[in-house]
Amino acid sequence: MSGFKDVVGHTNIIRYIQSAVQADAVSHAYILNGERGSGKKLLANLFAMSLQCQNREEDGDACGKCRSCKQALSGNHPDIIRVTHEKPNSISVDDVREQVNNDIVIKPYSSRYKIYIIPDADLMTVQAQNALLKTIEEPPEYAVIMLLTENAETLLPTIRSRCVMMKLRNIKDQLIRKYLMEQMEVPDYKADVCVAFAQGNMGKAIMLANSEYFNEIKEEAVHLLRSIDEMSVPELMEAVKRCMTYKLEINDYLDIIAIWYRDVLIYKATKNVDRVVFSDQLRYIKARASKSSYEGIENILDALEKAKARIKANVNLELTMELLLLTIKEN
Repeated sequence: MSGFKDVVGHTNIIRYIQSAVQADAVSHAYILNGERGSGKKLLANLFAMSLQCQNREEDGDACGKCRSCKQALSGNHPDIIRVTHEKPNSISVDDVREQVNNDIVIKPYSSRYKIYIIPDADLMTVQAQNALLKTIEEPPEYAVIMLLTENAETLLPTIRSRCVMMKLRNIKDQLIRKYLMEQMEVPDYKADVCVAFAQGNMGKAIMLANSEYFNEIKEEAVHLLRSIDEMSVPELMEAVKRCMTYKLEINDYLDIIAIWYRDVLIYKATKNVDRVVFSDQLRYIKARASKSSYEGIENILDALEKAKARIKANVNLELTMELLLLTIKEN
């Protein structure tokens, strides 16, 4: 990907960045806020590349061909610095001092700007934020700092007030579906499942489309849902044990079940097959819709939410799954 024209969604943010670049009205500090997979790193990288481009296009986009762009695309641009941290859950004051504060006083090597991209900036300790604050308050004229966050509210108000905030919104389902089908050649039924899961998050949709593990989880869940009526209690317990192998992905497993029963509910209420996500399982969706009552389907959806809450609260996973599967079987 070499320019903003290749990005799906985020039109307002891209328009803002391009205007700032064209008008030479670039701020010293930005916050790009959005959930994991929403496109923060992509936008920050493209923003940095367009600022450093030696042959920028009229709309403010990078050319993608000059020496600077090639360095940026390869991740080796000397004036685009990505701040790293050794501790998995925090960015320390030493990380900020060594990689930002002590380095920012050195002028750019080959570009007009010196750009610092800080992924997971919401992991900065209070001391690290205070150290960065001094730099943001009195930056060199060539400095641009980009903070990438999932929750900007964890940053100090003094930092937030000195940065331009760019909030990444969810991308429309039809745009994600179009991208998966046209650019990644994903079949329509698989694209529908990925889109339903992604909930507007392009990064997550792409990850799911590429994930063999996700396909395994989906197939396991679909097999269970198709045959749960005929399963004995020992067979149910065996299914629970298989669920346990997906411990790290158990929320995905539960989401698949939830989407299945939402399909059942939608078909039962409307008979509209176009709104069914699991379109390749339509025969089984129709059969379940005719067997289950509205109350039964609601009971199952409620049980799924309770199961998620119990798992989050570290209640015994095996017991939680047993209760859930028994509720599904009863309804």
